[in-house]
Amino acid sequence: MASVERMRNRSAREALFRKMFLVTTMISSVLVMGSISPTARAQQELFQSAQINQVQFNIPSQPLDQALTSFGQQSQLQVSVDPTLVRGLRSHAINGTYAPIEALSALLSGLGVNYQIADGVVTLQKISDASDGAIILPTVTVESRQAPANPYGPDDSIVASQTMVGTKTNTPLIKTPQSISIVTSKEIESRAAQNVNQSLRYAAGVVTDSSGVDDRFDSLTARGFSLNEYLDGTRLLSSSSGFAVPQMDPYLLERIEVLRGPSSVLYGSASPGGVVNLVSKRPTDKPLREVLLRGGSYGHKEVAFDVGGAVNEEGSVLFRVTGLGRETGTQVDHTQYQRFFIAPSITVRPNDDTDITFLLNYQYDPEAGFFNKLPAKGSALPGAAGKIPKEFYAGDTDFDEFKRSLVSTGYNIEHRFSDAVTFRQNMRYLRMDTDFAAAYASGTVQADGHTLNRNAFTSDESLTNVTIDNQIEVEFDTGSLSHTTLFGFDYQWRRWSQDAGFGTAPTIDFLNPNHNQSIASPPAFADQIQRQTQMGIYAQDQIGYGGWSLLLSGRFDRASNGTDNHRTGVNTDHTDYDFTGRAGVSYLFDNGIAPYISYSESFEPTSGTDISGTPFSPTTGSQNEIGIKYQPQAINALLSLSAYDLTQQNVLTPDPTNSNFNVQTGEVRSRGLELEGKASLSSNLSVTAAYAFVDAEITEANNATKGKSPVGIPEHMASAWLDYAFASGAMDGVEIGGGIRYLGKSFGNNANSFMVDDAMLFDAAIRYNLGDLDEQLSNAELSVNGSNLFDKEYIARCQDNGCYYGLGRSVIATLKYNW
Repeated sequence: MASVERMRNRSAREALFRKMFLVTTMISSVLVMGSISPTARAQQELFQSAQINQVQFNIPSQPLDQALTSFGQQSQLQVSVDPTLVRGLRSHAINGTYAPIEALSALLSGLGVNYQIADGVVTLQKISDASDGAIILPTVTVESRQAPANPYGPDDSIVASQTMVGTKTNTPLIKTPQSISIVTSKEIESRAAQNVNQSLRYAAGVVTDSSGVDDRFDSLTARGFSLNEYLDGTRLLSSSSGFAVPQMDPYLLERIEVLRGPSSVLYGSASPGGVVNLVSKRPTDKPLREVLLRGGSYGHKEVAFDVGGAVNEEGSVLFRVTGLGRETGTQVDHTQYQRFFIAPSITVRPNDDTDITFLLNYQYDPEAGFFNKLPAKGSALPGAAGKIPKEFYAGDTDFDEFKRSLVSTGYNIEHRFSDAVTFRQNMRYLRMDTDFAAAYASGTVQADGHTLNRNAFTSDESLTNVTIDNQIEVEFDTGSLSHTTLFGFDYQWRRWSQDAGFGTAPTIDFLNPNHNQSIASPPAFADQIQRQTQMGIYAQDQIGYGGWSLLLSGRFDRASNGTDNHRTGVNTDHTDYDFTGRAGVSYLFDNGIAPYISYSESFEPTSGTDISGTPFSPTTGSQNEIGIKYQPQAINALLSLSAYDLTQQNVLTPDPTNSNFNVQTGEVRSRGLELEGKASLSSNLSVTAAYAFVDAEITEANNATKGKSPVGIPEHMASAWLDYAFASGAMDGVEIGGGIRYLGKSFGNNANSFMVDDAMLFDAAIRYNLGDLDEQLSNAELSVNGSNLFDKEYIARCQDNGCYYGLGRSVIATLKYNW
């Protein structure tokens, strides 16, 4: 019946999409026509923000030239100074929140230097009267022009302005012609996110927590397709069909970046859904000392620390060490998670033009999760024996296990040969071992309606991979055109081994469960080694002309895959070659409005052969996107609206001549619209809001799925979160936050015969600085976070063989101390 309803509404939804796409185009046109303003006014407004906006400064007393450099970095004002002119002068220390002009006055107080303001420029001048001991200082100019922020963080607000993820160069988000979301560490911390899924709950169109309490992997989708994870710009390679999948803890991360749509031109083989780039915490100049304790629902216990700073007085060697230990139960009986990690890093600056950061991470998860998919009948659908409780565990406590260990080490090098030429190299080695065993519900129920059939699966796996990315960035001008050109070569190598068993397991009755049955080791199912190498060369040119930005990119890849099947003795090898491209153009008006349009491509190798033994070609993706971004000058905010038409081709579908084989004539199309806004409206108020509409359809297939929607893709999603900090009165020192998430309906199986209901979820947070109780506790903060406050019972996702309950109510308290 749901399938009939879907067919009836198809034309209506297509009409809705056309209207949304038209509205997006009209909004862009109207804003373009009404947005032209004089450049001089924009410069003056930018300068006025330096007088009004509050910025956190931490500049110790030091030589004045170094202090001015720190001031420029922290205020995002470009400072131009000849070090010889300020030699011998020492700045005052400033530590706190100031307007940049206030901070500059404090920095220079008593040094015989003052400043004048004219035409949006701050000019530092000598005091002419030297007879009374004032110091004569030649003129130094501080221009009210924003300097690029650090694209790796740290970020002091929820609004990020710069990123490397969209271009691999330090580019403003407003000038990148592709949809991007950035979740900063401040946002991760404010919601006490325990994994990457939870960190991205409020990002537009990103489907998170789709496996409910099953947190073994970061199962993320956007625009109807999966998202591939990267760490510091290189792929987090994993097993192709097993359980050796690296999972990074959010406490390790400075920010999480989502690049939506095909992105192979920079990152090689990838899903057309896009890229999730995890940015590691790195050493900082600023001293960092943090310890936190957490406790909460289901016996949650956690301790973590994050320390770092400069090793020497010159600041040429920096360090950071981050560590965590966590243990918690879950809403499912007889289950728990345990995690321990330590991640030291060190940055060496042998000279002003070279930065080398070494990163190491050791992680051990003795309890890494469990598999608890339940039959649709009794969870999403009515069952003959009633509803299966969300707390029900379908596994076996003696048989089940999932433990994994991971070690990764690597480095990031950046060397500036000149102001125009920069070389970067990012390298990582990763080794992972997993042991997995599970007795799980097979998706079918016996005639009594409460006895579940089960299977048993075991898998011992080892994963080793190396990734390296080399980049040369060159900046130059050709007449009135500015160029930022990037040339790159990257390499990936992966080796994955698996020894697996599969068979049936004893049934289990959810009305009277026995979790300690005798389960024999299942028969051998797989004994294999898979090898993968990929090499790619790419080039990109970012061309600027006034407010215009043109982006052109191209890439050529060679991807080789091989399998050694030790059970059959058959070894296979296959190599694919592919070219991908991207083009985009945007125009940034003086008032901060930037409409854009872009086209991008992707490819992803496909395992297997057709009936004739011919290896499958890679799937390919192509996307047209139009949008508009707005970065107002009066407040710290970024708003974006995008509409897209995305198609994946060469999708496997049954061979019409022999259903035991596949052919590559399938196609999936996804069209939709996304809206996202983030704003720090003042020093004590911030807000984020998002909405996404997705119309995904299997447009070509040789079976009954043609014309149907892929499973687990909500048609509508929306969210909003607000944080407010009281600055006076009885509530001084208290910060409150609240959020709402809407997860729309989705189809529960490939036949589209039933739908999973929508859900509305509420989250909240409260934080209190204990310094208001006692000055000695001014560096201590107590916070409480709650998710799904009203304990809404809902289904997160269904597939043909079962469903996942969504996460119920969870409350976590955090005590954090910084010094």
